[in-house]
Amino acid sequence: MRRSVGLKGGILLVAALAASALALYAQRIPRPGFNLFSKEQDIQLGKEGAAEIEKQINLVDNREVNEYIERIGRRLSSAPEADNYPYSFKVVFDDSINAFALPGGPTYVHTGLILAAENEAQLAGVIAHEISHVALRHGTNQASKANLIGLGAILGGSLAGGSLSGQLAQLGIGFGANSVLLKFSRSAERDADILGARIMNHAGYNPIEMARFFEKLEAETGRRSGVAEFFSSHPNPGNRMKRVEEEIRFLPKRTYDADTGQLARIQAILKGLPPPPKKEAPKAQAGPASAPRVEPSGKLREFQGREFALSYPDNWQAYPDRNSAAVTFAPQGGIVSNGQVGLGVIANLRASSGRMDLERATASLIEELKRSNPSLRETGRSRRASVDGRPALVATLESDSPFGGRETDLLVAVEHPRGLLYVVFVAPLDQYPAHQPTFERMLSSLRLAR
Repeated sequence: MRRSVGLKGGILLVAALAASALALYAQRIPRPGFNLFSKEQDIQLGKEGAAEIEKQINLVDNREVNEYIERIGRRLSSAPEADNYPYSFKVVFDDSINAFALPGGPTYVHTGLILAAENEAQLAGVIAHEISHVALRHGTNQASKANLIGLGAILGGSLAGGSLSGQLAQLGIGFGANSVLLKFSRSAERDADILGARIMNHAGYNPIEMARFFEKLEAETGRRSGVAEFFSSHPNPGNRMKRVEEEIRFLPKRTYDADTGQLARIQAILKGLPPPPKKEAPKAQAGPASAPRVEPSGKLREFQGREFALSYPDNWQAYPDRNSAAVTFAPQGGIVSNGQVGLGVIANLRASSGRMDLERATASLIEELKRSNPSLRETGRSRRASVDGRPALVATLESDSPFGGRETDLLVAVEHPRGLLYVVFVAPLDQYPAHQPTFERMLSSLRLAR
């Protein structure tokens, strides 16, 4: 009798330990962060960006090479962690050791990287790393953080539909060498290493080879041509080998048998290919736009949203975000580079539950805005006010203007039944006095949902 109880207890203990291990495994999976784009917009942006980029690069036209990279990519992207995006995998004729992936799935591998890999698992590791950037939505996450206030105007409302990449390009967001969509933070690199290790494990490749390849490249920086380009967009998060080794401990046990043994043949084919024809370099982008000089109309029209109503000049446009309460009001030309609002008004709601401390919530908001815009600073103390019969705080801020010089950003934060409603009135310093009466009329018209 005692033996059977002991056996049952042992089974329960093993089951509990297994459940605990699975829970810990799930907790370690990196997740996509804050994002103003929808997944569908990621996919649309990637398709449009691929069409644009492929006009400027030389793709390898060799069936065996392309099928080889496509086969590795398909095996890796079948992992659940890849999140079922419409991935594609192509080879770029370029001696630099690099690879990149666009939002939504288009993935490109340079010939220089294929030639630098010592084994197929190392090549698969870089591709898995790029797949992870797509699945974790790092490109649009970075764009969203860099444009916290103004990007909603582009992604929703009257600007919805049509060419998304075209709309973003007009605002300074493109796929050039320094694009925010293709340059990642160290924390993004860390998460792509962790998720990439899981994707490799699922596909039957040893994840440690990814870390070995990156560490090999790091050691050769400055001594080998073509390496610096990779780390300019993929900064080393540090301790890669140790982090991947720790991750392997939590991964399901696999037999690493995915290597096809074809890498040496593919490398020989690439070395024998004739050089590609040169393509013209893309034209340089125009400099910053000029601030619009059209006076706001004295006639107002009302915007009625879910959380508030606000009147605005009838020669301006309202750009509501379909996925949130955010709305931007701006004249033609008021929304400029990097999705910033150079002249206009942004309103949004930070939802919260329970009782809210207005001063703390406003201070937290200002700190968040400073993190997304390092040039932002407060020019005075916040003052108390009342908006639509509710407590409010007014803070005068100043930051770099996308039109050049500095701008005034008057922040009004109001207690809302569902959180903190904030309105930012934006204008270049020299234009703010002329627009202040319009801003005051707009603020007086603000009505909160009850």
